[in-house]
Amino acid sequence: MRLVQFLASNGTRRVGLVEDENSLAIINQADSVRDLALESSRAGISLAQLVKDRLDGSRVDYAAIAGQGRLLPPLDHPDPAHCFVTGTGLDHLGSAQARDAMHAKLAAQAGSLTDSMKMFQLGLAGGKPAPGQVGVQPEWFYKGDGSVVAPPGGDLLSPPWALDGGEEPELVGLYVIGDRGEVLRVGFALGNEFSDHILERQNYLYLAHSKLRACAFGPELLVGEPSAAIEGTSRILRDGVELWSAPFLTGEANMTHTLANIEHHHFKYPHFRRPGDVHCHYFGTATLSFAAGITTQHGDIFEISAPGFGRPLQNRLVISDAADRLVEVRTL
Repeated sequence: MRLVQFLASNGTRRVGLVEDENSLAIINQADSVRDLALESSRAGISLAQLVKDRLDGSRVDYAAIAGQGRLLPPLDHPDPAHCFVTGTGLDHLGSAQARDAMHAKLAAQAGSLTDSMKMFQLGLAGGKPAPGQVGVQPEWFYKGDGSVVAPPGGDLLSPPWALDGGEEPELVGLYVIGDRGEVLRVGFALGNEFSDHILERQNYLYLAHSKLRACAFGPELLVGEPSAAIEGTSRILRDGVELWSAPFLTGEANMTHTLANIEHHHFKYPHFRRPGDVHCHYFGTATLSFAAGITTQHGDIFEISAPGFGRPLQNRLVISDAADRLVEVRTL
């Protein structure tokens, strides 16, 4: 089951069940996936069952909604400050060959590993504990609140101080915190984590700065468990022509951590379990056009797709032409 949020022709919010690339079944008495998730928890029924109970046969043209720019992120909060956008890195194997090469490098350089390689090694050794056990904690970063999330089909704005704006195709976990502080996993989506890789390359301690950028996920939210092995495609289009493309691998089979271990180390902090809040967590990637020598430009289109996730996620890169002005602080 896959869900989308969108604006109806009169501007009101609606939630739809994806039937195919051209058809959405309207979910009655629902203007947000967040509200549906909280309602299903309160009623003690699955989200899938609640959705089925709200269908009356009404349908709308999915392709028209997408073409008219009326798609919304598939999970959000009415107050963006109550939506946390975060992520985890250094947790993907990339491929079997890369894993073998990594092990060889770890063995050969055991006495001179970088901090990044040490973090990767920790994940290999302890990122997949037995069920019910706590494994090693992964790298973690903050991207912003809900205001940084661009809608599917929307623009990814690169700020005037940015040195680069590059895609990162990732699996995104989408969560709502229940009335008693319980963590409710609503589902998963494909996402573009979008970062400043030139800034990060200058010094890894700039990682936090490089992640404070726009991002996107969706357009569809997959309810339930994703495949353990996901192979998608990341593309860049320039002037309507494919500039670059590559497969990307994600899912637990291609990661050094279980999703449950990453989730524990995020939600173990009490302030991340505040009732009603929304959390959108990027699970990392091993595929970047930047690593292939691509320099993105204003107007480039990023496209991320994978079987099982429906309509591809597309966003346009917009490089700000505003001046990089000093922010002045006024003493009271």
